[in-house]
Amino acid sequence: MLSFAEEIVLLLLDDEKGQFVDMPLSSIDVVIAGAALMDPALHNRIDTDLQRLTVTDQTPTGDDILDHALGLLAKAGDGLTVSAAVEEIATYGERYKQQALDRLVARGILRQEEGRFLWVFHTRRYPVIDDQEQREVKSRLRQILLSDEIPDPRDVVLICLIDACSLFDLMLTADEMKAAAPRIEQLRKMDLIGQAVAKAVAEIEFIIRHNTAAIH
Repeated sequence: MLSFAEEIVLLLLDDEKGQFVDMPLSSIDVVIAGAALMDPALHNRIDTDLQRLTVTDQTPTGDDILDHALGLLAKAGDGLTVSAAVEEIATYGERYKQQALDRLVARGILRQEEGRFLWVFHTRRYPVIDDQEQREVKSRLRQILLSDEIPDPRDVVLICLIDACSLFDLMLTADEMKAAAPRIEQLRKMDLIGQAVAKAVAEIEFIIRHNTAAIH
């Protein structure tokens, strides 16, 4: 099973170009930070209400992203706001993204290619070799959103994060988005931790997008 960080990285990759979809790098870091918080939540390593987050179990899991994120949260101490937790972890977003990419390459899902853009700037592409996992993530979420199927708790959390980052247009058409809106709203209310993390990610995303627009 893929981690949340791995699934989000797959969703953010353009499977033809092998590059990330057009988003500010800081926004991608925030999205991946939210994903990095979801795994310890489902492993019962953290507890939260809509405002505060607390580490309940620091036992190493063997997952380098999860364990590093847990260490950061534990060091910050109890009573950390969810937004502050996301911001703290987002500073390591690039590191987590690379770790997730490395895992996907090791699994044979992606292939790493080195290249030059305009023969000057170093670039790296990650074309999808085996798109089964990518298609599985998208088709699984589409099925949940466009039906009355009872979702797995893991998928509810993932849907909360994708909704907060406005990434549903990567898997749904405009008509499907309109039809799925009530379902998305329903699912968002099913998981408290998913709500808390998604709310924090959405707030930080809004600030980043607003500041980017103001600069331009």
